[in-house]
Amino acid sequence: MHLTESHINYIIRDIQYRGVVDDDLGEELVDHICTLVEQKMEEGERFIEAYENVRVSFGSTHNLQELQTQTINSSNYNTRLMFRNYLKIALRNLSKQRFYTFINVTGLAVSVTCCMLISLFVIDELSYDTFWQDEDRLYRTVRHGKYGDNEFHMATAPAPLGPALKAELPEIESVARFRTWGTYLVKTPNMTESIKESSLIFADPDVFELLNLKLLNGDAKTALTKSMNIAISETMATKYYGTPDAVGEQLILDGDEEYNVTAVFEDIPNNSHLNIDFIMAMEGMSQSKRTMWLSNNFFTYFKLKEGVNAKEFLGKLNNMADAHVSEQLVQLTGATFEEFKSNGNYMYFELQPISDAYLKSDFTFDIGTSGDITYVYLFTIIAVFILVIACINFMNLSTARSANRAKEVGVRKVLGSYKSHLVRQFLTESIILSIVAFFFSLVLMALLLPFFNSIADKSLSVPYDQPLFYLGLIMGSLLVGFAAGIYPAFFLSAFKPVNVLKGKLALGSKSGLIRSGLVVFQFFISIVLLVGTAAVYKQLNYIQNKKLGFEKEQVLMVGDAYMLGESLESFKEEVKNHASTKSVSLSGFVPVSGHNRSDNTFWKEGTEPTEDNMVNMQFWSVDEGYIETMGLTMLKGRNFNPDLASDSNALILNETAFKAYGLTWGENNIIENFDNDPQTGQADPNKTIKHKVIGVVKDFHFESMRLPIGNLALRLDRSTGLMSVRLNSKDLEASLSTIESIWKKFAPELPFNYQFLDSAFGEMYDNEKRLARVFTIFAGLAIFIGCLGLFALAAFMAEQRTKEIGIRKVMGASI
Repeated sequence: MHLTESHINYIIRDIQYRGVVDDDLGEELVDHICTLVEQKMEEGERFIEAYENVRVSFGSTHNLQELQTQTINSSNYNTRLMFRNYLKIALRNLSKQRFYTFINVTGLAVSVTCCMLISLFVIDELSYDTFWQDEDRLYRTVRHGKYGDNEFHMATAPAPLGPALKAELPEIESVARFRTWGTYLVKTPNMTESIKESSLIFADPDVFELLNLKLLNGDAKTALTKSMNIAISETMATKYYGTPDAVGEQLILDGDEEYNVTAVFEDIPNNSHLNIDFIMAMEGMSQSKRTMWLSNNFFTYFKLKEGVNAKEFLGKLNNMADAHVSEQLVQLTGATFEEFKSNGNYMYFELQPISDAYLKSDFTFDIGTSGDITYVYLFTIIAVFILVIACINFMNLSTARSANRAKEVGVRKVLGSYKSHLVRQFLTESIILSIVAFFFSLVLMALLLPFFNSIADKSLSVPYDQPLFYLGLIMGSLLVGFAAGIYPAFFLSAFKPVNVLKGKLALGSKSGLIRSGLVVFQFFISIVLLVGTAAVYKQLNYIQNKKLGFEKEQVLMVGDAYMLGESLESFKEEVKNHASTKSVSLSGFVPVSGHNRSDNTFWKEGTEPTEDNMVNMQFWSVDEGYIETMGLTMLKGRNFNPDLASDSNALILNETAFKAYGLTWGENNIIENFDNDPQTGQADPNKTIKHKVIGVVKDFHFESMRLPIGNLALRLDRSTGLMSVRLNSKDLEASLSTIESIWKKFAPELPFNYQFLDSAFGEMYDNEKRLARVFTIFAGLAIFIGCLGLFALAAFMAEQRTKEIGIRKVMGASI
């Protein structure tokens, strides 16, 4: 006869009432008493009578309390003595079950290796810009705005913001503006050929104080106070002069701009979004002196004084900016800033900590390299998933083998082992497995790290010289061992000796509800990773096969065309007349992010320039060969004709812009914009320029496909940043060699820098490509680990059914 739950609760309460409070003793005592009571009840005694007879057989209440005291003392003493025994038995069991040990160690080692590699990646991503002195007080301004149908989010700010912060807000300790200006060709007076460099910026003199850049040579206060002064990094000083002591030397930029080296600063660490090797004096940039608050060209960084509340400061910053913006809005549109905002428009600044500038910068344009916090979250989740799958394997195999360990548990309990002793024993086994797995994962990580660096585009290294790394390994192995072994330990130690020794325990293969659930969960995680991989590849396939509106294949982009000077037109004509060339265009504006961009605001002729009809759009300078070279489709009107003087102010719009202005083809379509005051650089409200729309091109993706197609206008104007060449030859190598030889004919001292348009377009999606590769690898490993555990589980279940298989074969069953 079995005891009911109320019977068992009665026994537990009575035992506790008599002073037995030790968990191990109480549990074992209750288990033993329940078994004896059930036996007496089967002989015909009532529950109360049976329980009293059993309890009395243990002695008085005092005897029970004395037994508890002796047991606790013995247990504490034995725990110290038994650790060596735990270790010995654990090693013996693991050695005896080599196959299952191999499966568990392999699964854990692979999963831990994945976790370590991902941890190195995540730690590196999170470390960006955390090394700056006073990092918690360093910020930059970002700007959000909406004007009619135009909405923008930029990391840039107007030129006058930096000086205004310093002059009007006492909470500022230091401030500096940065301005990028593309790539430069750099050489010393003694060099015959220039080197293309991209890590150049213009900056205000306070940049050294702001970022606390350490100067190896030069004076921080005067280094950037004069036009044509430049500070260079230690690496660049060594590269160009062979020594960091380069102050007083000269650098020649773009062939004719002679800069004086006034300082050499210590290299900025790689884990910074500010990839800077050359800092040119802002004094030499005329745009920095403009007072237009509605423009956005400069990156503005600043340091707050100690104790300043950033949120309160932001309110003051926006109040100051609103006052300046309002004044210029009234001049241009006649509307106050309050009227501007009352119509659903907005324009405000936000503070971004410098440590967020790398991972949390989803802006139209940024100063340097940037990552994506989403990838950090995704990779972290993947690492956890893979580790969970390996731990589930361990749990499944341990609980499946419960039948083989049940007699061991029963005998040891009869001989006096407590449940806590058994739990420690089984946890010791799992922790040993975990430690062995961590050791092998170190070997695997050393072998796989170069490959991981290549797919993740990183230069990660294992920090063998850091004590925290080894402390993390030890803590990680203990934690994983505990997490993987805790459930099996309690599951196995809970067997009742009487049932086990009587053979009443079900085999492990039949107690599989939880085990089946864990296997399902394992493969659910694997399928989630596979679905994520498929989604990423589907996106990449969409990018590769989507009709872009322009033809990116067989277009060669020759960089630094402006360096040819007066020879540029001759170079263009010679390339154009070559048999392998279909068309040629001179323009720094190409439909790939990272190249020239310029925007302006226009309105339809005959209307007032108000927020209701002013539309902002990209304003690109191109030549008459641009449309053919880029493979654009002309829907209406005609191409530019350089022989027509009227085409100097003519525009060709894309479909989106044509609709945005409410134009109708067949009418005299003219749009206007403000002319700029040549002295101040500000828009002059009293002077406008009229532009006739002579054509409409089919919409094409001129930015990343993450963004919708925006408004775009093409104008006939000189832009010599790039020369794009559409080739009609299948032998691209021969065509490339021919164009290079023509380049060297006109500029033997200049490097021939080139890139194919389709290659540049593909680089916009490098992050997605890396993500796809990483997803594929880790999803495959998750499936591998899951299958490894399922294979071991199937092998064990087959082993349990050996007699069944033998009988069925004797009865005639085929293999």
